[in-house]
Amino acid sequence: MTTERCMPATTADERTMLEGWLEFHRQTLAWKCEGLSDEQLRSPAVEPSVLSLLGLVRHMADVERNWFRRVLANEDVASLYWSDEDVDGDFHLTEADTYEEAHAAWQAEIETARSNAARFGLDDISEGKHRRTGERFNLRWIYTHMIEEYARHNGHADLIRERVDGSTGD
Repeated sequence: MTTERCMPATTADERTMLEGWLEFHRQTLAWKCEGLSDEQLRSPAVEPSVLSLLGLVRHMADVERNWFRRVLANEDVASLYWSDEDVDGDFHLTEADTYEEAHAAWQAEIETARSNAARFGLDDISEGKHRRTGERFNLRWIYTHMIEEYARHNGHADLIRERVDGSTGD
C-alpha cells in the first residue's frame, strides 16, 4: 500500500487538528482499499453481513454528502447510493459497481466538503437541518462526528482487509 497518511501536528490549533484528523481517517480508508480488485473490494466481511470495503467507500461518500452539503450548506441533493426504500443501498452491491466510480464520487464529495467547510467557523451553525431530527449543528460537531464515523468504519476496514488478503496495519 502506498497511500500517504499524514498525522496531524501535535501542537496545532483546534481547527487544524480537527481537519488533520479527518484527513488522516479519509486517507486510512483509501489505504485499506489500495491494491485490491473490484471483486475483493466487494467481498463481505463475514456472512450474512453485506459490509465490504467498496460498500464503506460508497457509504462514506454519502455521509460526506449528507453532513457537508445537506446539513452544513443546506444543499438540496439526493443521496448517491441509498434511498428511503433501501436505506442500506450503499452496501448493496452488484457486479456493475466499481471502485473507480465509488472512489471518484467519494473524492468529489470530499472536495465539496472541504470547500463548504471553509466558509464556516467552528462555532457557526449549519444552514441546513438534520433530515430526521430537524437539528442544526456547528461545524465543530460535524468535524467531530465525521472523525468518529471514519474511525469506527476504519476499524471495520481493518478486519475486512485482513480477511480479504491477510494485510494488517494501523
